[in-house]
Amino acid sequence: MKKFFLIISFILSSGLAISQQKHVFSLGKSAFLLDGKPFQIISGELHPARIPKMYWRHRIQMAKAMGCNTIAAYIFWNYHEQQKGVFDFTTENRNIVDFIRMCQEEGMWVLLRPGPYVCAEWDFGGLPPYLLSIPDIKLRCMDPRYIAEVTRYVDVLSQQVKNLQCTSGGPIIMVQVENEYGSYANDREYIKTLRGLWVKNGINVPFYTADGPAAFMLEAGGVDGAAIGLDSGSGDADFELAAKQNPDVPSFSSESYPGWLTHWKEKWQKPGTDGILKDVTYLLEHQKSFNLYVINGGTNFGYNAGANAFTPTQFQPDVTSYDYDAPINERGEPTPKYYALRNLIAKYVKYKIPEVPKSIPITDVPAFDMKPVNTIWNVLPTAVQSAQPVPMESLGQYSGFIMYRTKLIGRKSGNLTITEPHDYALVLLNGKLVDTIYRDGGKWTIPLPKTDVKDPVLDILVENMGHINFAQYMVDRKGITDRVTLEGMTLTNWQIFRLPLDDQFITTLRTTTGTDFHDGVFFKGSFRLKTVADTYLDLSNFKKGVIWVNGHNLGRYWNVGPQFHLYCPANWLQKGENNVTIFDLHQQTGATIKGVKTLE
Repeated sequence: MKKFFLIISFILSSGLAISQQKHVFSLGKSAFLLDGKPFQIISGELHPARIPKMYWRHRIQMAKAMGCNTIAAYIFWNYHEQQKGVFDFTTENRNIVDFIRMCQEEGMWVLLRPGPYVCAEWDFGGLPPYLLSIPDIKLRCMDPRYIAEVTRYVDVLSQQVKNLQCTSGGPIIMVQVENEYGSYANDREYIKTLRGLWVKNGINVPFYTADGPAAFMLEAGGVDGAAIGLDSGSGDADFELAAKQNPDVPSFSSESYPGWLTHWKEKWQKPGTDGILKDVTYLLEHQKSFNLYVINGGTNFGYNAGANAFTPTQFQPDVTSYDYDAPINERGEPTPKYYALRNLIAKYVKYKIPEVPKSIPITDVPAFDMKPVNTIWNVLPTAVQSAQPVPMESLGQYSGFIMYRTKLIGRKSGNLTITEPHDYALVLLNGKLVDTIYRDGGKWTIPLPKTDVKDPVLDILVENMGHINFAQYMVDRKGITDRVTLEGMTLTNWQIFRLPLDDQFITTLRTTTGTDFHDGVFFKGSFRLKTVADTYLDLSNFKKGVIWVNGHNLGRYWNVGPQFHLYCPANWLQKGENNVTIFDLHQQTGATIKGVKTLE
């Protein structure tokens, strides 16, 4: 009996009580209701795909210690279905059920944001790039081919989460329908259909939408009977717009921004603390619910960073870090912004805010050598023959690099134009680099010099830097998307080499000697650890590429900045020797890397 009471005492003290019974979360006319009583959502957004699973609980506890009572979580469809028809909800940080249960164990409610489109500065906004293998597909509308894939996704994901709704004793209190749809299109039947798919699959908690606080966005993105999320809602005018759109449901700030995203070639985006404190003060004083996007951003490991484009020739790829200048930084440490928000929230909430969790250990690593061991030209796979270039998605490839090769017949020099290079291309003639072409800005022509070679060989190595994740140019196929011309002559008869450079390939990469190491070189090195802890690897001595540690892809680096340090979590490290591999497009000689303790 004593043991029984000890267990009950633990459950109550740890917040697990919400898991012991079913709850009713509902929409009043102006407020959210939990079991019939007004409930203010104070949410912090976390993305389990961007956070190592070993740190999930820590990040949830950090959010709770800042005063939050809810966690908002995006689900990235393409992270769970990387190949069509193959879903993964178990490996690494993909176990969504574990994440949601962990939120519940920590006494937190959950706002589920399952897409199918989410944006989030994530590759293709969470949509699976295999959709782009359909040449004329239309996204986020009632195109039957798109709807068929969405239906399959909703069917599968619903089976993972439906028993975790508060109506079944779980922590999920609301589910978002699509994301910022009013910024993209106006297919009202599509939004209605999405909601119906979730209902058909057993989702019975309330729904909400999230759109910018503009009348046209709220009209195009709204769902009948769903709560209205404002991205963001920070004053009377915003909430009055929502009430005008639908006066019979509550509205809230579904994304209040303590930080902001950063692209390559920009300075780190660092919004001050005053703005978010002003917004949150308004929300707290007016008893408005809100979600902080994001409370901890995490990392775009691998090839998962997305990109923005707002004109046909613009391209703004996101950096690997998703630190976002959030209250909790990339590796889980509280910032001054965190403490400012914690102190503010504590003045308004009636529940006790727990102490801030202990810091995660971090270490530095002495500089170690990276030596060239091979080149991309030695590891080309069997080529695909094609009359003209085709994008990588047409060949069943969705990330990494791709190489195009042809012989020049007829014209052999002059102005070479790639239409369109997606996203960064190296142009080589007879194995020698001529120039690079970067997608951004639309300058896709370079002069090709004369050569004495009878049948010159043209190679074009293209890097996919992330599918566009927002707005009208999301149909963003990678590689060469149309053709290559030389002084107006269309070049034909191409060999195409798929180079996804996935983790499996890297683990089998062989070392070679006597090679001309140029333009697309692999480097290897190692460092030793006595104690395993997080670190950042400083790539300042390299130029542009991707880095793997013990076979795990940390992400992209580029010496244009602002990011030179890439986060390496402890779960990918080991005591003793740790192996590092780099693929760099431009570095040709060996250099050193060191481990440091900070992002900057």
